[in-house]
Amino acid sequence: MIRDIKEKTTCVVRRLFPFCLLAFLPLAAYGQIEVVDDNDEDDEIDVVDAQGNREEIDFPEAMSYNLDSLMGQYMSKTYMTYDNDCQMRDENPMYPKEVYIERLHRLPTVMEMPYNEVVQTCIDRYTGRLRRQVSWMLGASNFYMPIFEEALDAYQLPLELKYLPIIESALNPVAVSRAGAAGLWQFMLPTGKAYGLDVNSLVDERRDPLKASYAAAHYLSDLYKLFGDWNLVIAAYNCGPENINKAIRRAGGETDYWKIYPYLPRETRGYVPAFIAANYVMNYYCEHNICPMHSELPVKTDTVMVDRNVSFEQVATVCGLDMQMLRSLNPSYRRDVVPGNTALSPLRLPVTEVARFIDMQDSVYAANGNLQKRAVVEIPQEEVTVKKGKKRGRDRAKWVTVRRGDTLSNIARRNGTSVNNIRRLNGIRGNSIRAGKKLRVR
Repeated sequence: MIRDIKEKTTCVVRRLFPFCLLAFLPLAAYGQIEVVDDNDEDDEIDVVDAQGNREEIDFPEAMSYNLDSLMGQYMSKTYMTYDNDCQMRDENPMYPKEVYIERLHRLPTVMEMPYNEVVQTCIDRYTGRLRRQVSWMLGASNFYMPIFEEALDAYQLPLELKYLPIIESALNPVAVSRAGAAGLWQFMLPTGKAYGLDVNSLVDERRDPLKASYAAAHYLSDLYKLFGDWNLVIAAYNCGPENINKAIRRAGGETDYWKIYPYLPRETRGYVPAFIAANYVMNYYCEHNICPMHSELPVKTDTVMVDRNVSFEQVATVCGLDMQMLRSLNPSYRRDVVPGNTALSPLRLPVTEVARFIDMQDSVYAANGNLQKRAVVEIPQEEVTVKKGKKRGRDRAKWVTVRRGDTLSNIARRNGTSVNNIRRLNGIRGNSIRAGKKLRVR
């Protein structure tokens, strides 16, 4: 309610007194941009440039995810709860723009975190409409941020990139975008495969938090070698390096994100501001009365390697484990099947259950149900024949024994066929046959 009042008041003030708009970093060809309306229903930012041209900028897709879908995850239901001890009032305080500028400037980052009205709009969205999602992400970050930091550090990348999955997936490991990107880091299928992530009918390693994090760090490292500017890197992560190169050419060779901004796709124009806003809110949530959800560390896990196909249902039934838990620990198996027949494959289990699985694995494998695929199938001894003017039919093969005095002609007459057909079916070239030989006549 308070945020609604704030937005309506700000909107009215801007329309009545345009000279009192807050100053912000200019965006190249746009000059100063006025945020006219942050329409929560449309998931878009309406902006007007200094020449009065109006356009819409898309929020990243993850900024529209429903909290219920995040709370429905196994990790959420098992290890996260609302912090009932939190005494903060559920309202979003307003600050002068100088406060946001100063806070962003104080962040211990390699990447620049500049302020402008589009960044402010993204901050308002996180601290307003999405404040409960932020509370959830703060709790879920205890599961995922150590993995992100480890992968980024391995490639010597700025650790603030750990907040990229905030705007990519809202920390949902099984998120799938409208365009088909998947996992915490939202890899498209070709890019995922190019960076070593296996994707087939049974496996999608884009949804594996550990493997996808290292693949993302590798990709970000390569993008930095290409562009040498972190804003361009994360913009390229969103729309692809080809679109960034096209925007650079259209901007006359400029390599500053804010100068090529007008030439970028709509979502990419909102992407870097959303990334800056995610860094802001994940560090200054207390100043906006956002309470992190309380999270417990998940149980320790270990992996067992399986050398044959095994379904989660087999493991759950024989070992008495929860199916949702198995799915949560093994998100890369898209059909609840570990394809051990294809290659030695890991199955992640709570460390307390590993010994039980090893002890009962023969029983687990024996309960394979319909998982076994046939390696060889027999074809019935039938011939498909087609006759003019008649539908395709099926007749069983027929064999006869040659009697003394038989010729191919009388055998053909007795069995309603032709001499040529008997020759073709039996590989006979002339007319010579002998008594006692079996011939196929159909």
